[in-house]
Amino acid sequence: MFDGIYNNRRCLITGHTGFKGTWLLFWLQQLGAEVCGTALPVEEPSHYTLLKSSCSSYFCDVRDFEGLYRIFRSFQPEIVFHLAAQPLVRRSYKEPVDTFGVNVMGTVNVLECCKNCESVRSVVVVTTDKCYENPETGVPFAESAPLGGHDPYSASKAAAEMAVSGYNRSFFIPGGEVFCASARAGNVIGGGDWAADRLVPDMVRGAAAGKITKLRNPGAVRPWQHVLEPLSGYLQLGAGLFQKKEPLRGSWNFGPDENDTLTVVEVAEKMHDCWGKMCFEYEQEPDAPHEAALLRLNCSKAAEILDWRGVWDSGTAISRTVGWYREFYENQKVMTAEDLASYCRDAAERGLAWTK
Repeated sequence: MFDGIYNNRRCLITGHTGFKGTWLLFWLQQLGAEVCGTALPVEEPSHYTLLKSSCSSYFCDVRDFEGLYRIFRSFQPEIVFHLAAQPLVRRSYKEPVDTFGVNVMGTVNVLECCKNCESVRSVVVVTTDKCYENPETGVPFAESAPLGGHDPYSASKAAAEMAVSGYNRSFFIPGGEVFCASARAGNVIGGGDWAADRLVPDMVRGAAAGKITKLRNPGAVRPWQHVLEPLSGYLQLGAGLFQKKEPLRGSWNFGPDENDTLTVVEVAEKMHDCWGKMCFEYEQEPDAPHEAALLRLNCSKAAEILDWRGVWDSGTAISRTVGWYREFYENQKVMTAEDLASYCRDAAERGLAWTK
């Protein structure tokens, strides 16, 4: 799988205790990688705690360059996945300075560590699909679309993308040792996410407490996908960059089929169908901060160059996600290993390149 690149390879993940980070950590360890992670202290409940990982773990803010660089010098990573971020749109309105500090200067610090650490060969910087200037016309965004951002979160991620581009042009140049790319994913769902102000965790908390979840933007359209979908793209990028595949530099979209997008209320209805305890109602917020109502991604570049395609459609992603939480709350069972094994089997049956 992934050409065996990750076996016995030293991989560093920033944000390894977060939602995506924990799934990536688990997958890398299954691939035989030696993983080191750095993040802020864990907030419970935590997927990271439930997985009982044995990786080397450091608590360091990515805004602390000296602390971060000490970790790089000590571990000497070969492949770096930068996921640490302030990832919430609504929180960015309340904490814009922290959001820009973490998402922009945190990314610059990671890139600078990669530039100065001689062991680094491959760097994948994870941003977001919200980094695009979004007029909400419904036209799917390709990687060449203009960057922008209405809210502090989106703007900070657009700025992080510009930082990656600047380092690629100035320092990680063709003929050099470091190959770097950025990855932009749609709305990810899956077990183990308990973040605030996200649809799935909000409904999970409601179901666990026997309460009704209030939907803020029921008609908003998003490219929903299971967390393992973009992670397979990140891992494919990381492996290819390590092999010095020049066409893999730059930015990449990872999202569902353009026609497989759902509104918030459609996702909520499907979740309720999977677990009747997940109940919801609409909530009008006349003074709510702006959040995009329509967002789609064009992932043809990943399909054509990486042979990357989604494995689970939105219906499967939702049922798997709800099943994970239901097993956790009703039977105290963590289904991460089962979900990953099933996903890899389904991908292999489709003959996807990364499964070989």
